Amino acid sequence: MQTRFDAAHLTDAGTAAAAGAIRKCVHCGFCTATCPTYVLLGDELDSPRGRIYLIKNMLERGTKPGPEVVKHLDRCLSCLSCETHCPSGVSYRRIIDEGRTYVEAHHRRALTDRLLRSVLARVLPFRDRMRAALALAALAQPFESFAERRAALRPLAALLHLRRVARASRARHDAISAQSPCTATGSRSQIASGGSRRIGIAGGCVGPVLDPGIEAATVRLLERAGCEVVRVAGEGCCGALSHHLGREQEARRFARLQVHAWQREIDRAPLHAIVVTTSGCAPVIRDYGHLLGEDARYRESAARVAALAKDLSEVLLSLGLRAVTSGSRRMVVAYHPACSLQHGCGVTSEPAKLLAQAGFEVRMPSEAHLCCGSAGTYNILQPDIAGQLGARKAAALAALEPDVIATGNIGCMMQIRSMSRIPVVHVAQLLDWATGGPKPIELARGTRPTAEAGSAMARR
Repeated sequence: MQTRFDAAHLTDAGTAAAAGAIRKCVHCGFCTATCPTYVLLGDELDSPRGRIYLIKNMLERGTKPGPEVVKHLDRCLSCLSCETHCPSGVSYRRIIDEGRTYVEAHHRRALTDRLLRSVLARVLPFRDRMRAALALAALAQPFESFAERRAALRPLAALLHLRRVARASRARHDAISAQSPCTATGSRSQIASGGSRRIGIAGGCVGPVLDPGIEAATVRLLERAGCEVVRVAGEGCCGALSHHLGREQEARRFARLQVHAWQREIDRAPLHAIVVTTSGCAPVIRDYGHLLGEDARYRESAARVAALAKDLSEVLLSLGLRAVTSGSRRMVVAYHPACSLQHGCGVTSEPAKLLAQAGFEVRMPSEAHLCCGSAGTYNILQPDIAGQLGARKAAALAALEPDVIATGNIGCMMQIRSMSRIPVVHVAQLLDWATGGPKPIELARGTRPTAEAGSAMARR
């Protein structure tokens, strides 16, 4: 695609990166068929190609974006399905990220929108604030159904629904903890004998509040694999929430805090990997080298931390683990690949492979590349579109007739749980159960996996 950025435009690193990505676009349109909002709405401006045109014109002219432009950019989920399927290798994330940053700096939103975004940015990245907010939301819970019927109040309804689902998840975790408390309760836990690999845990901000059982299951899995599990003081929000809201400086502040915390631990002793338990954080953490690329003080450390960030499935497979199974009757698992993993990180077959090795019968839904509609804060800011995408995803998963739905991201879990009666768990929780951990409470029926359904993981 031809561009007309002048030299002054290209002195800004973000604009230069976006301009380079835009020039690689050849108008082929392959991205339209893989874009959730275009598939749903059928509007060219709600496709990656259409948004690229809008962003290109906005950045080249240096004009203030109007409401229509902002509407179409806001509707982007940043699922990055278009990137995965682009034959020209267009880095769409560079374009949409710069577009959002520009909108945040040059567009004045309506008061209600500004307030909502400010609350999300000031509450969700902080665990204590989020817990307090969810507790206070109990006062408004009786009005959830009323809010759902009023377009202006649907973001509030989405928040209240999130509180209700989170409360149920917390209750499930507490029940499991009472049955089988996690051994790794301190800052570090060493189960294996000498020579074990040190694995850091990046819990993030939202995950530990909405479902702490995910991190507990991850710790148990890593310890069984003979790893030393490491937590660091100061670890928290990776900056993804601020990043997707266009608050780039805020995102960089969060990133610096995380890089500083992890670099301090790496200086103490090398880490084999940093496992990201909330996959929605993974693409941003892996992109720290770019996000902090202009920061001379943090550039090298950021790239080092980014290179260590891994999904649990990548780490378990790298350790050479395999399942021992007799191949008898299996539990059917519908695996939903989170966009943050399959498109943002290129992690595609690894989680399903591990589940299959553990003895589960894994089935993939149709349109597996399409987003479920969670997408960070998208289901709060765009509840109508998110609801349609969520219902579409839940129907595709239900068509597989599974016993349970598994995914690798807390946001997807919450979204699909709200749309489906089928139990929804994290991949780590299923693998933990299959290797000796507690049975997920969501699975009210069925038997614990034994040698008949993948009872153990062992080194090759």
